[in-house]
Order: sequence, then C-alpha cells, then structure tokens
Amino acid sequence: MTVLQLADTMLDLLAEEDPLNELLQGYPGYEHRLPDPDEAAESRLRERAQALAQAARELEPAAEDEVTHALLLQQAESLVDRIDARLIEHTMADYITAPIAKLLLALPLVRVARVEQEEAYLERLAAVPEFLGKAAQRHRQGVAAGRLPVAERVAAARTRLEAYLAAPESDPLRRPSLTGVRVEQRDRLLADEVRPAFAAYREVLTKEIAPHGRSEERPGLCWLPNGGATYAALARTHTTTGHTPEELHRIGLELIERLAGEYVAIGASLFGVRTVTEVHERMRTDSAMRWKDGAELLACARAAIDRAEAAAPSWFGRLPSHPCALEPTPPEAGEAAAAAYYMPAPMDGSHPGTFYANTHRANERSRYGMEATSFHEAVPGHHFQITIAQELKGLHMLRQVAGINAYIEGWGLYAERLADEMGLYSSALDRLGMLAADSMRAARLVVDTGLHALGWSRARVVDYLRANTVMDDVEIQSETDRYIEMPGQALSYMVGRLELQRMRAKAQTELGAAFDFRAFHDLLLGGGALPMAVLDGVVSAWSQGLRTSKSG
Repeated sequence: MTVLQLADTMLDLLAEEDPLNELLQGYPGYEHRLPDPDEAAESRLRERAQALAQAARELEPAAEDEVTHALLLQQAESLVDRIDARLIEHTMADYITAPIAKLLLALPLVRVARVEQEEAYLERLAAVPEFLGKAAQRHRQGVAAGRLPVAERVAAARTRLEAYLAAPESDPLRRPSLTGVRVEQRDRLLADEVRPAFAAYREVLTKEIAPHGRSEERPGLCWLPNGGATYAALARTHTTTGHTPEELHRIGLELIERLAGEYVAIGASLFGVRTVTEVHERMRTDSAMRWKDGAELLACARAAIDRAEAAAPSWFGRLPSHPCALEPTPPEAGEAAAAAYYMPAPMDGSHPGTFYANTHRANERSRYGMEATSFHEAVPGHHFQITIAQELKGLHMLRQVAGINAYIEGWGLYAERLADEMGLYSSALDRLGMLAADSMRAARLVVDTGLHALGWSRARVVDYLRANTVMDDVEIQSETDRYIEMPGQALSYMVGRLELQRMRAKAQTELGAAFDFRAFHDLLLGGGALPMAVLDGVVSAWSQGLRTSKSG
C-alpha cells in the first residue's frame, strides 16, 4: 500500500473509534453511528491500528509524502495507546471520555441539515440503549480487573443522570432540528427507548459500580493496575513529545515561578499592590471583576473577535474564507459546559465555525478572561487553525482533521500570547486575563502529573490551584474533576505552546531580518495538524531553505 492509501485507512480507524469526533463531522459512512465501547470491538480496532503502523514502518515514503507518513504512524500508535488506557472502564461523569458526556454533550452538537442526516440522527438515537449497555459492561469489567472509578465521579454521574431524567421537556437530544414525521419518531425513541436506557444505566452505576469507588485520596491513574505506564503513554500521546511526567511536572513549577513576576509587573500599577498573592486575591474576589450579564459577556467576545479579524492580515497570509460565528452556549448545557469552546464547521460547509461562550450565571464569571479566551477559541486561535486546515488544497484529509492536541491546543495558547504582540488586548486588566490563562495551563502541568504520576490527592490539587491560579472555587473544582477523568489531555496546551515558541525563536535567530511573521504563521497553519517533532522538522527545513536561497 502507498502512504496515501494507508492515510485513507487511518481516517476510517479514527472515524470508527469516535464517529462523534468534532473534526470529522460529516465524514461519509459514519454519520449514523455511535462509538462502540465493546471490548472485543476495541480489540479489533487496536489490531487494525497496529497492522497499519507496521505497514507504515515498512514503507519508504517519497519525499513529498514524508510528513503524511510520519503523521499517520503517530496517529496509529496513539490510537493503540488510547485503547490500551481503557478509560471507558472507570470514567463516569462530565468529560468527553465518559459515556454520558459522549451522549449528552457531543451528540446534541451534531449538525442536521439534510434529510439523510435527519435519518442518520434517528439511527444514532436508536443505538443509544446498546451503547449504554456496552458501557455498563465495560464498567463491570473495570471493577473486576481493579480499574476502579473515583466514587465522587460516580456520584456526579448519577446526579447528572437524575437531572436529565427529571426534565424530558429540555432533553438536549432534542436539540438537532428535525422536520415532519421524524420529529414524532425522535420523541417516540426518546420516550420509549433512550430515556429508559439512561435509567437502566443509572441503576448499574448505583447498585454495581458505586460500592467499589476509590476515595479522593487516590484519584490518579498511578493507583490503578499498570497506571504509571498508562499515564506515561497518554502524556506522550497528548504532548507528542518525549517529556516524562516528572519533567513536565518540573517545567510547570518553573513556569508558575516566572509568571509571578509578570503578575506583579502589571498588577502593581493596576491595583497598587506588591505581591503576586495580592494580585491573585484582587482578581479572585473583587466584585468589579464580574460581568453584569450574559449580553455584556457576549459583547466583549464579539469586540475582541472583530479586532483580531481586522488585524490578522498583517500577521497572516492565509485567512479563513468565513468569519467566526459567536453564540451563547445552549441553556440546557450551561451548567456542565466549559466556559467557552469552538465547534468547527462541518465538512459540507453548511454551518460556519462557531465560538460558544457560556453565559450561564454570567454575573459570577470573571470578566478579565474573555478576551484571552476569544483569541484562543476564535481568532487567531482555533477558528483560524481549524478552518484553514479544512480549506487546504492538495493535502490528504488526514492532515486536515488529525486531532493532535499539542498542535491544536498549543496553537490556541500561542494565539493568546500572539494577541498581546498584535496589540489586541484592550486594557491592563485583560492582559492580566492572559496571565490568568497562562497560570492555569502551567498549573495543569503540575497537577495533572501530580495526580497521575506522583499520587496526589484531590485535595492537594485543589490547594495547589487555589495558591497558584486566580480561578474561583467553582472552576477549581470543575477543573480538578476534568484532570481526574481526562489524564494527560491538560498537558497538551502549555507543552504545545512552548514548542511553537521554541520553533519560532530558533527560526528568528537563524533568519535574522529575513524572518517574516506572515510566512511563519502560514507555514504553521498550512500543513494541517502535526506532531511537535514532525512540525519541528518542517520549520527547520523551511528555515534552511530560506537561508540557502538568501546565500545563493
């Protein structure tokens, strides 16, 4: 097989692993399917990924296919690592690795624009009982093997299920818009099959899984069989680097220390205080730091996006074909949803890429973080990176949709700092919001590795975040639960940004006055999502080519 044929196969494997993958919305042949959590099905998928990786190793790619070859090999190996992690067995509540999150957060976001997509959505609803039955069986298998869930996360899942079952009129699975007789079919499916299946799943959690839950003293992977090796593999998958968990922990500690000086430099003039602790306290507790209402929050996000789009042509040659849409997070998802997130346009282009800002309890949300969040999620962050990738010509689709967390989230965090260089922050307070985002991502390196490699308790994570970030307590609790249930994913943000900044600094040193920001950013965004080591090679070759042409 050729590299491109293997890349075709890799796309099918990714779609089979997760047909609800937001980057693969509209991928043909999978719009009617849900993931298959059955152990035998995952074993077959693993065998196919291993075979593909071996076939890739045996190929000698042509020069023009070297980058795609390196990407597909990394994707195949990462798929094996994700399956081997067996997170489905002990992940329970609100994050995308958990069964109910997959159904209640991801499935309602499916875009339905054509009759055949309506039919496909009904097929997915009809498959929910089987999906939940298989998920319950995986939880049982996890208990039998000693891969136990955290008791508090089982309780959170049960609370979420009870809230869902108590409010059929606001069922998020009704959100995709159907027409005609299919509305009746949907409502009948929900009443007769889907909701009873959720109730049965809740009973399994209550009677069979909850009694075996781990305490919050031991929430990390390192307390589970082979957990240390599992976490090291997930850290490698999410960061696409060779950093060990111990190295990442140290990097996080050093970053937190350096950020303290930046906080004081801005906060001293703004608040008249002298220490990082005083700056944090003012940001966390001053009532003036909160939004008046959701409309004010959205207006700030819109203004930030508009400024970024106006400034972008001076920093980017490649631009998306459509502006970034902005919408509030759907009300029924507000309680559980993140503060903000970006949903890419589907492959058929029927909807634009959309930045969702959570206006739920807006008057309790910190106002200083919205500009940094807008630059991360929308422009020049995820909207630029993902939309440009979708619109690239001449690249294999795998290069356009690969879910390389270190690249995707690293770019988002890079965009927050780039926005400062572009002069996009409207005030010193909003620049403090940029630092707040930085300290959260740096702290993630410390607490994620603390949990899963060093054996930290949940309380120790909470205490560290209180001392070293400006998150309020609600956010700290939510973030801590996220790190427990998505081991390794939180590492990708800061590691990716540090790698992008390192590559840029190296190119600037090598090229001197010949370095051009537009050309550099076009290079980063013009090849699709890549592992950090592969992207480093691409940047080095670009820099060498420019030096050679200049000297010639």
